[in-house]
Amino acid sequence: MQPIAEIIKFNFILPLFVLFLFIIPFMMKINKEATIYDVAKTLGISPSTVSRGLKDHPHIRKETIKMIKATAHEMGYQRNKFASNLRQKHTNTIGVVVPRLNSYFMATVIAGMEKVTNQHGYGLIISQSQESGKQEISCVSTLFNSSVDGLLVSLASDARNLDHFNIFLNKNIPVVFFDRVSECNGCMSIVIDNFKAGYEVTSHLIEQGCRKIVHLGGNTLRNVYADRLRGYKQALSDKKILYDPNLVIITDMSGQAGTEAARRILDMKTLPDGIFTSNDTSAVAIIIELLNHGIKIPEDIAVAGFNNEPISLVIQPNLTTVDYPAMEIGELAATSLINKLKSAHSHNLSTIVLKHNLVIRQSSLKREN
Repeated sequence: MQPIAEIIKFNFILPLFVLFLFIIPFMMKINKEATIYDVAKTLGISPSTVSRGLKDHPHIRKETIKMIKATAHEMGYQRNKFASNLRQKHTNTIGVVVPRLNSYFMATVIAGMEKVTNQHGYGLIISQSQESGKQEISCVSTLFNSSVDGLLVSLASDARNLDHFNIFLNKNIPVVFFDRVSECNGCMSIVIDNFKAGYEVTSHLIEQGCRKIVHLGGNTLRNVYADRLRGYKQALSDKKILYDPNLVIITDMSGQAGTEAARRILDMKTLPDGIFTSNDTSAVAIIIELLNHGIKIPEDIAVAGFNNEPISLVIQPNLTTVDYPAMEIGELAATSLINKLKSAHSHNLSTIVLKHNLVIRQSSLKREN
């Protein structure tokens, strides 16, 4: 009589042996992805004919192409685009680095990019620097390691140099900056004339009778905020109004920053009669806080923002602002990059300046025309 231990051992090993011998190979066969060679074997033709047929090669008869595609579909064949692209030394992907995604402006810019990239068969990989230069360096490194074909960038507020982009530039991988840009040999930039826009907003407030104008701006390391501040200063100078640095408030341009700026303004010994902020989010927050404290807009204080976001038409009174062509910026940035990818010898301007418009609404009209 066999010992119980040997019986148990036999009864355990035998089913396991059967499993490995018959069932697992069967399952592997079911899960195995179909290849060009499998399609070719099924049809009795060469793999090269299958490959050309799947690409609609003109030397392959239409009937054969139709048969190849039908068989490939029935067998569950899927073309490995990633592997194919790597063999051709491109991935058909473009990296995008933005400060934050939680703004109407940036969402619209990306929509413009996607419109163009989709038309040309490119995908986008989008990352956020969260307004951190350190995080921006990490984003750029990750996108480089992902083998993107090119890069679209709007700089973080505290990014101090462009050294981290050298890994792209040294390999002649094109980089296009938009909105927040910096000097860069071999790069393109898509911007508006922020100096002129800042000048126009401030001049408008002066024309409405404002003489003590607060300017709310962001980190002046970035061109958009530095140039709007320069425009503000120049307009004051041209109108013989003394520049007062105490009237310039530098913030992160969030809604909360706008609320805090309004409280600082309310604490001033003499209230200003005008406020020019560098985005609509902070402008709306300022208006709400001032209204809550009994300040009339624009009778007591005229307010103007920047970007022409939908919220500018929701707040009462409607907000005077600068129309920033976000969709066009995205489209042009993506188009410029793709043109560079398609032709290394394509001629590109170093900087393209798009048109902006001052949109005058009730929030700044102290004097009815």
